[in-house]
Amino acid sequence: MARSTSAAAASAAPPGTALKELLPPKEAKAMAGFGVRDLDTMLRFPPRRYTRPAPLRALDEIAEGEEMSAVVQVVSVRDRRMRSRYGFLLEAVVTDGDHELTLTFFLPKDHMVHWHRQNLVEGRWYTVYGNAGINSRTGQRQLTHPRYEPYEGTPEGRARAERPLPVYPLKKTIAQGTMRDATLHGLEHTELLSRVLPEDVIRRRGLLPLDQAVAGVHHPLTEQDITAGMAHLVTEEAFVLQAIFARRRAQDARTPAPALRATGPLQGALEERLPFELTDGQREVGAQIDERLAREHPTSVLLQGDVGSGKTVIALRAMLRAVDSGHQAALLAPTEVLAEQHHRTLTAMLGELARAGQLDGHPDATRVRLLTGSQRTAARRETLLDVTSGQAGIVIGTHALLTESVEFASLGLVVIDEQHRFGVDHRRRLRTKGPDGMSPHVVVMTATPIPRTAALATVGDLDVLTLRESPGRRAGVTSYVVPEQQPAWEQRMWARAGEEIAAGRQVFVVCPRIEEDGTEDTGEPGEDGAESWRGEDGALLAPPPETGMAGQTILPPRGVVETAERLAARPELAGARIGILHGRLAPEEKQQVMDEVQAGRIDLLVATTVIEVGVDVPNASVMVMLDAERFGVSQLHQLRGRVGRGEHPGIAFLDTRTDPGSPAAEHLASIAEAADGFALAELDLARRGAGDLVGEVQSGLGRTLRHLDVIRDAAVIEQAREDAFAVLAADPELEGHPQLAAAIDARLRDADPDVERS
Repeated sequence: MARSTSAAAASAAPPGTALKELLPPKEAKAMAGFGVRDLDTMLRFPPRRYTRPAPLRALDEIAEGEEMSAVVQVVSVRDRRMRSRYGFLLEAVVTDGDHELTLTFFLPKDHMVHWHRQNLVEGRWYTVYGNAGINSRTGQRQLTHPRYEPYEGTPEGRARAERPLPVYPLKKTIAQGTMRDATLHGLEHTELLSRVLPEDVIRRRGLLPLDQAVAGVHHPLTEQDITAGMAHLVTEEAFVLQAIFARRRAQDARTPAPALRATGPLQGALEERLPFELTDGQREVGAQIDERLAREHPTSVLLQGDVGSGKTVIALRAMLRAVDSGHQAALLAPTEVLAEQHHRTLTAMLGELARAGQLDGHPDATRVRLLTGSQRTAARRETLLDVTSGQAGIVIGTHALLTESVEFASLGLVVIDEQHRFGVDHRRRLRTKGPDGMSPHVVVMTATPIPRTAALATVGDLDVLTLRESPGRRAGVTSYVVPEQQPAWEQRMWARAGEEIAAGRQVFVVCPRIEEDGTEDTGEPGEDGAESWRGEDGALLAPPPETGMAGQTILPPRGVVETAERLAARPELAGARIGILHGRLAPEEKQQVMDEVQAGRIDLLVATTVIEVGVDVPNASVMVMLDAERFGVSQLHQLRGRVGRGEHPGIAFLDTRTDPGSPAAEHLASIAEAADGFALAELDLARRGAGDLVGEVQSGLGRTLRHLDVIRDAAVIEQAREDAFAVLAADPELEGHPQLAAAIDARLRDADPDVERS
């Protein structure tokens, strides 16, 4: 392996030195194109895949057009300037002892000729790799621009000739050879790498030392070298993640929190007025939360349960426990629609318990306030006054709760709904709003269950409590996939929707886009534009197909506005009162639409995924998801959870224009057949991985998993958790592990530059 020209400078370079001080300029520039500027990052930047050279064979066994590799001796090398084109032609005749072959190079620059002249020496043996061809002028076999390297006539030399070759991602004019040369030069300086894993962990888990591990990843002799090298990097990533979680837990253990130990009167009064009995599962999980809230240090709990499992009641009981204990509780929702829905739901559940200061209020009542970004000034001022004075025991809001202008009198508990919409920084920001330097307890909820290994890898700083039992107060939902290539199925779907409307029930129809005639950003995730099509008479038509790669038909997504117009013309829905809801409507318009839906004045609501979470309309019995293949697993599950919430059974139609029997159609069928959100979570995890499953900012870490696979590496995650928590328990400040501390800080910056570490 050739020594880098900057080796002298590199020998004295400290860890983290820029690659421009270690590599030739061309190689450093190539790595910088991928945002890789230091040695630690480069050697932890694995190849995308590996190629396996063809087995070494004799030259007479090689056919034209075939990938080949052979051991040959250079017989002669000659070059000349080309007459008909710019540059030089260099030809090297090689032999395997019995037959000859020509290596041909077309070289634009004189220095390239000089380089090959230096590296192809007559009489020496080489391994050559390439695609066999025929010289049109001479009719002889040749390799054009082959790869070659010196061959040692030993078993080790033969192994090197057949070793896997790394293939790195490329950009623009960056050559694969440049990327390989850069990593080979980097491997000369492995003594400068940061050692993140403690030595005792490396020994206990049977891992290769770091320098051998990265050599196995970037310059392997065998596939076993790759496996052993990646094992170190996978364990290192898992260890850093678990160390982050361990440090957060240790920090929480040192932080005071208000002990929420009161058991009444509001909690008991709530249970007395509930129109149903809590399930055993709700009582068990509620007791576990109560035990954690009574501690003098902040608890961090992830409450996960399927759609309709009764998480809201558990959260409300916990919030009343905070109020009974003389503190306040805040409920943070990701959208105004959901925040307003929570406000209506909780005030309805509480009744007179939420009407403090009113004539019909309970003697021990509190106030429940709503705070959103679009509130009018007077209402916002009144709410902030109640929050600051402590009159509002429960405050429900969106991200507006996170602003500095919101000051709580004594915030004891924060409940975050739909955890996957918020990041660690949101949780930590709310933690700063506790009373007298104390941190409030945090309970985060999700209706997208996370399998255990994914939870350990992405939300390992939270205690996971799971509700698996359904309250049984709901009729449930049956799901069907409707392929539009079979018109009878689609017609029956709309006829079924019309029958439900005629019976006095309501229907939701969800589209991927707001309109089909634009591409502008709508300000709401997942809602954008396409194009609109109308017939000669001006009537709205379904979007025509597009032709994709290899002639594949790609149908544009449908929009809310146009779909509502089409449905109004369908005979199966004649007379239905149709409304629309999407993110481009003003807050007042959204609220008016939802009020009309709740009041039963809208029979069929066409909406975007703005209704994905929190919308509770017990009278809704049909959910139609158009272009269902465009939605994620958790979205589809959340959407179908919007129906069947009352006494009437729900029907969910996953309408698709994909070909029956295609992978997308089969995937939709597996979603429709899944019994609950837990089965879907396992399905989604196996299909897409933890980063997609838990959402972009679930933890600030999951979206940046580089080497870990939470299914394959379940045992590694468990071991890393054990090791990391032991290290942090013995050395909370990581004074004896400075490189681990630096790796943690770097990982947090990579995951979320704005993440708060207070």
